[in-house]
Amino acid sequence: MAYTSGKLTKNLVRTLGAGRHGDGNGLYLVVDPSGARRWIVRVTVKGQRNRQGKPNRTDFGLGGADIITLTVARERALEYRRLAKQGLNPKYHRDKEVPCFEEVARQVHIERLPTWKNPKHGQQWINTLADYAFPKIGRLPVSDIDQPEVLQVLSPIWTEKHETARRVAQRMKAVLDVSRSRGYREGENPVTVVMDARVLPRVKAKVKHHNAMRWQDVPAFYGQLSQQSGMAAKALMLTCLTGCRTSEVLRAVWGGV
Repeated sequence: MAYTSGKLTKNLVRTLGAGRHGDGNGLYLVVDPSGARRWIVRVTVKGQRNRQGKPNRTDFGLGGADIITLTVARERALEYRRLAKQGLNPKYHRDKEVPCFEEVARQVHIERLPTWKNPKHGQQWINTLADYAFPKIGRLPVSDIDQPEVLQVLSPIWTEKHETARRVAQRMKAVLDVSRSRGYREGENPVTVVMDARVLPRVKAKVKHHNAMRWQDVPAFYGQLSQQSGMAAKALMLTCLTGCRTSEVLRAVWGGV
C-alpha cells in the first residue's frame, strides 16, 4: 500500500521548530524546545473505548527522528493503523522490533534532560557514548549486547582514560536497564556482570594535588584580602586562619556565644 498523503519532507524534519507537526494519517513529528525530535503516531482502535466511553485514541512513540527516518516512521505508522483498524491495540499486538543501542541511548538522553542540573552535564552524558560506544555497538540491537560487546567498548580506554571509561560504563548500564524495562532484552545487565566479576584490570587512582600558595606569600595575600569588603574575601581569610575545608567555610553559620 503506497503512502500518498505525506506533508513532511526530509528537510522539514531537520529544520522545523518546536511543536507537533503532522505528516498525515496520524503521524506526527514532535520537536521539543531543546531541539530533540521524535516520532509519534495517533491511532483509534476500532471497537474499543476509553473510560469516558469515547473511542480509544492513543499516541505511540516510534523513536527519535535522528535515528528513525521519515520513510521508516511512515512504515511503522502504517503498521499501527492497520492493527488499530482490525480492533487490535498496537501496544500488545505489533511485531516487536528491537531498537539499536544508539536509538535507545538517545531516547534515554531526551527523557532525562529535565533531570540534569545544567545542559552541559546532559550533553556530556550523550557525548561520551557517541565517542566511545556508538562507533562499536551503536547499531547493534540492544538484545544482542552482552559481555563481549561491553568489553569491546571499555577495554581500549579502561587504563588510559579510566574515569571516562567508568562514566561510559555507567551510561551503558543505564541504557541497557531501560531496554530491559521496556521488554527489549532479558537477563542480567552485562555491564553489571563485567564490573562485578572484575574482568577489567584494577586501576590505581592517580592522586592529583591542587596548586598551593607558598607559605611565605600567605601574609601578603592575607593583607590584600583584608582590604576587600566582599564576603568571598572574608571566607578566604577564615580559611587562612583556621585551615578549614572549603565546604566547611561555605556552610558555616553564625552560632550563639
